[in-house]
Amino acid sequence: MDQDQARMLAALEEMQMRDSLRTFNGLVERCFTDCVTGFRSKSLTDGEDKCVTACAEKFFNHARRVGQRFGELSQKQQEDLMKRMQPK
Repeated sequence: MDQDQARMLAALEEMQMRDSLRTFNGLVERCFTDCVTGFRSKSLTDGEDKCVTACAEKFFNHARRVGQRFGELSQKQQEDLMKRMQPK
């Protein structure tokens, strides 16, 4: 692997890390804002805990579905491209 490839790989890894952190921070902010209503205790109430759990599950299910759909569309584009490249 040459230096250019190594730099590109490092830049890609950094971008992926930033994206992961941005996604996680967005999840935390959204679920906290939607679910946490009081600050009288160090721990969450049962209702807040259930809300945060449901919020996180919904987020991860959505992210999984988006990733799955992206993969399906990407595969279809690849197949369409291969069909167009085949000799007639």
